Amino acid sequence: MFSPVRTLVFCIAAASTIGCSYSPSDEAGQGEGPGGREQPLALSPRQELQVGRKAYAEVMDEYRDRVLPDNHPDVHRVNRVVARLKTAAEIEPLQREIHLRVQGYVFEWQAIVVQERQVNAFCLPAGKMFVFTGILPVAATDDQLATVLSHEMAHALAHHGSERIAREQAGGGGLSRLRYDRFQESEADHIGVFLMAFAGFDPNEAVAFWQRMERLSGGREPPEFLSDHPGHETRVQQLREWAPKARAAKQAFDQGRVLPVGR
Repeated sequence: MFSPVRTLVFCIAAASTIGCSYSPSDEAGQGEGPGGREQPLALSPRQELQVGRKAYAEVMDEYRDRVLPDNHPDVHRVNRVVARLKTAAEIEPLQREIHLRVQGYVFEWQAIVVQERQVNAFCLPAGKMFVFTGILPVAATDDQLATVLSHEMAHALAHHGSERIAREQAGGGGLSRLRYDRFQESEADHIGVFLMAFAGFDPNEAVAFWQRMERLSGGREPPEFLSDHPGHETRVQQLREWAPKARAAKQAFDQGRVLPVGR
């Protein structure tokens, strides 16, 4: 829902200046992505970090005069939620169960809050996020804001930018690309609801947030087959299925039934 197309353009432009010769099968995991699926990547960890930093500089050039100061209440609220999600993202059993490829990667988690009516947020490769103030009233609680931010962080954790560049270079386009973009959005929802649960947020609020988004959209969203995002109804249905599983996984972790490797 949130990541703008121009972010992918930034990433492709940056990647072309670096060169893309990364083979994820060279590392442990034999190229497995989230959930154990096959996942082609265009960027090495070092390249992904460079791409994220370059994209961050370009986006900051666009929004710098509208960035809220650190002492603003909206910034405090966003940072409070990000801090909990960042801690959860470092939980090894969660990384392992989702099959997140994090070894060797650097995530520079930082949220920039921009004064902008747009109901939007997005995360660049390696973890820099931009949150527009237009989305903050829609996310009525911190749990609902965690829904938004965990979804965005999930894109970075799953290396979706690198994967989209790889598929661009392989010639994927048209309806095939739309279908794959929708898949990545659903995958970010899936990872995000587990991430927010492990951060101590209520995963049921992910369902509530998307129901709220559906009401606010007034049925004006395009048909799902024309959109690069799942429809609200699809999202709500999936999150209703995933939320209790995320809660059960967090409970198992809290009770010591799921331990880090080596313990």
